[in-house]
Amino acid sequence: MSDARLPLATRLWFAWVCFFRVLFDPGFASRAFAARALPSGAAEPTAPERRAPEERAPRAVAREPAKPVAPDGAALAHAREEGSLQLLALLQREGRLVDFLQQDVASFDDAEIGATARVIHEGCRKVLRAHVELRAIRAEEEGARVTLAAGFAASEIKLTGNVGGKAPYTGALRHRGWRADRVTLPTPVDGYDAAVVCPAEVEL
Repeated sequence: MSDARLPLATRLWFAWVCFFRVLFDPGFASRAFAARALPSGAAEPTAPERRAPEERAPRAVAREPAKPVAPDGAALAHAREEGSLQLLALLQREGRLVDFLQQDVASFDDAEIGATARVIHEGCRKVLRAHVELRAIRAEEEGARVTLAAGFAASEIKLTGNVGGKAPYTGALRHRGWRADRVTLPTPVDGYDAAVVCPAEVEL
């Protein structure tokens, strides 16, 4: 748009024309009213250019923020099952625990069972120390008298004997309990099948 100044006569004529346009043309009046606030040299706002339907700019659509997806129940159950089987496989590999539990030991004498249990104990203890960090739930010695206040964690403490009434409860600690603070299992390799607790062995 040219910034050349209009002569006085032209401006007088243009003002006279604008007077009647503003008076009788509502559209022109609206544009002129909007143009009066524009800085000097700025272009007059024009009506939006018409476009074919396929050329129109897409309208912005307000979208709600994505909600966190809850873990799938079946996936969580599968992960827990796979982790349990993996730990069982480690106990079998190091301590032959599954072999021992699957065997009928009724015909064995105490000495034979004791010797076997020593080997199994050593291997299984090795697995637990390497992959599971355990701590006692109660710090007191077994047999000590303890008092359980109201609101104690029922998942961590099991009441036995003559249970009745409401907390606080006082009784003898029969077992300190165990809690796993950390479990670190090996990362499965390609082709790993958690259901295979112990593969069959064929000697050639």
